[in-house]
Amino acid sequence: MAMSTKAINLASFSSVFPPSLDKLNKPSKGVQNSFWVPRIPLVKAVQSPAESDTGRWAKQRRPQNADGDFFVDHTCIDCDTCRWMAPQVFTRVGGMSAVYKQPTCKEDRLKALQALISCPTNSIRTEVPPPDILEAQKTFPIPIDEKKLPGVYHCGYHSSKSYGASSYLIIHPDGNILIDSPKFTERLARKIEELGGVCYMFLTHKDDVADHGKWSKRFCCDRILHSGDVEACTADVETKLDGNGPWRLGQDIMLIYTPGHTEGSVCLFYMPLKILFTGDHLLMRESGLDIVEMYNRYSVGTQLDSVKKLLHLDFNWIIPGHGRRIEFKDIEEKNAILEAFVEEKYAHYSSVKNKW
Repeated sequence: MAMSTKAINLASFSSVFPPSLDKLNKPSKGVQNSFWVPRIPLVKAVQSPAESDTGRWAKQRRPQNADGDFFVDHTCIDCDTCRWMAPQVFTRVGGMSAVYKQPTCKEDRLKALQALISCPTNSIRTEVPPPDILEAQKTFPIPIDEKKLPGVYHCGYHSSKSYGASSYLIIHPDGNILIDSPKFTERLARKIEELGGVCYMFLTHKDDVADHGKWSKRFCCDRILHSGDVEACTADVETKLDGNGPWRLGQDIMLIYTPGHTEGSVCLFYMPLKILFTGDHLLMRESGLDIVEMYNRYSVGTQLDSVKKLLHLDFNWIIPGHGRRIEFKDIEEKNAILEAFVEEKYAHYSSVKNKW
């Protein structure tokens, strides 16, 4: 398949949301500045608690692993990638991932190898070099669901520069779109090239840009990032979004401004398949929906207002940068779950404010 040469027009438009939603586009006066959230320092995933003098120990097998070939070492950063990619093999024990059951069939072994390849810190290992690793590498990018979500792929190869975030590829007749940046590897680039290459690279926010420069150079693609999240490493992106949007990328893709996690966080709404790619704005962890307040870099109140804004969008899927994907039965279920989540968070932070 040849790379499409058609251009997608990127334009801002103002008639997507009903007038009643205008107030949601403004910072909440009663909530935004009153939220107090305990934070922990942002540490890049590549940094391990183990110092260089204990590096040999850090790469050793964690005792929590089941006996057998696959294991997780002490450099695991608990990013959850392997647990949602191969839940038949990996689980969480002692604040990190571990193998709780060795793969016993070809399918489970492939998923374990895919998780190994995608691990951002190379913390998943095998006692014996896997003879089928090349076959596993050839499976990327992986179709998410060929029946329900045709043309949508998980790129794998998560990068420590993006704290282990996922990257996705949309095959589009007017030019393919790479959402956030995987670790650059020529092997993955060649596979993406076979699918038509990359016309646009959409960066949801400043945390998950990783190797965006290498991907841009490889495919000569236009990068898109909100100006509120532009930093020195992204100063040369081709398209900087300004204002509150929304913006159109062609006829069937909408970019939704969802500040909060960062000042310039933006979600991508792929309307034909009713998918919302949320970056770090909203995700599903093992414990349920989450906005990961401890890593908030702008305003929790604003982030909750931005989640509430999603009630007016007709989507059935949430595909986040971190954590698990969510499929809703319909818009009614989606709205009920999101509304309950937001109200619970508002109530929690209101009670925190009262205590102070």
